[in-house]
Amino acid sequence: MTHEDAGNYAGKRHGAKLNKMIAAKIKEKISENTIPCAEAHSIAAELNADPADVGTAIDLLGVRINKCQLGLFGWGKKPNHGKDIHAADSVSVEMKCALEEVAEDGVVTCAALWVIANRLGAERKVVSAACDTLSLKIRVCQLGAF
Repeated sequence: MTHEDAGNYAGKRHGAKLNKMIAAKIKEKISENTIPCAEAHSIAAELNADPADVGTAIDLLGVRINKCQLGLFGWGKKPNHGKDIHAADSVSVEMKCALEEVAEDGVVTCAALWVIANRLGAERKVVSAACDTLSLKIRVCQLGAF
C-alpha cells in the first residue's frame, strides 16, 4: 500500500470474504480502531486460524494493526517513523549466521525472524534490529500488514 492508500486496508484484499468468527474476536480486542499485532496473533492461536486470515479480517473491518512485535510499525510517530527498533551496535555470530541462512536476496520474512528469535531465546525486536544492522529487508508480514 502507498501512503495515499492509508486507511483503505480492505482495498488490498480484493474479493476476500469476512470470517465472522474471527471478526467477532477482533471486535472484542480493538481500541480506538487499532489492534496490537500480539492480540491478532493471540486470536489466531485461540481460533486455530492462520494469522493471515486474521489479518484479512482486520483489513476488511478497516482496523489498523499497531505495535508490531518486530518493532517495525505502529509505535507512534517520529523520530523513528513509528518504529520501535534501531540498528544494533553489534550482532552475535550465531544470530548473523541464522539470519544469513534464511535470507534470500537480502530479504527475510517475519515468520523466519520469529523462528530465529525462539531458537536463540532472543526478543523479536532484537532479531529485527540485527536485520537493520545487517541491511536485511523484512518482508511478508504474517498478518499481511506489509
